[in-house]
Amino acid sequence: MNYFNIFAHAPISIKFILISLVAASVWSWTIIFAKFFILTRMRAKFQRFERLFWSGDSLDDIYAMLQNRKNDPVYSIFIVGMEEWGANASNTTSQIDRIETIMTAHLDRSVNDVSRGLSFLSNLGTNGVIVGLFGTVLGIMNSFQAIAQQKNTNLAVVAPGIAEALFATAVSLAASIPAAIAYNKIENDIETYANDVRCFIKEFKTIVARQ
Repeated sequence: MNYFNIFAHAPISIKFILISLVAASVWSWTIIFAKFFILTRMRAKFQRFERLFWSGDSLDDIYAMLQNRKNDPVYSIFIVGMEEWGANASNTTSQIDRIETIMTAHLDRSVNDVSRGLSFLSNLGTNGVIVGLFGTVLGIMNSFQAIAQQKNTNLAVVAPGIAEALFATAVSLAASIPAAIAYNKIENDIETYANDVRCFIKEFKTIVARQ
């Protein structure tokens, strides 16, 4: 019996569970690919920016090159820092702290933007197996019901319900395991990126304080 036949002969309740799990899996992979693409671009831009920042050019020259690129997270963080510094060049402790606060707020906003949708991966990774387990229980109950109705324990009577149960389990695992792994990976990548940018903000703060 192939997977299509299992699905075709399954009761409506198990069909609903299977369709929900497949739809959740498709959406989770959409999120996964989108987040990996965004994070790859963000890391690449941060690396390019670091090379530019430490190239020896003055902060004003770098700012002039990047001031129209506020849509890029790390560039916008640098730009707002420069604009706040240029607004009051007194270099007092309060101003330097304010620069760090503003730059960190922009970083937090960027992290929040890229983190949107991750809760779905977390929920699927945590609860997908539970949903599949519900389908497993329904499939086993169908087997017992068939035995009770036909008063027969032949494999032909028991097999369809067992197949539905195992199929629901397999689909739930196929949906939840990648979501859980991807969620942990993406969360770790976001935290690594945020830590790298925080280090840059502290370096920028130190450089500005000396000028």
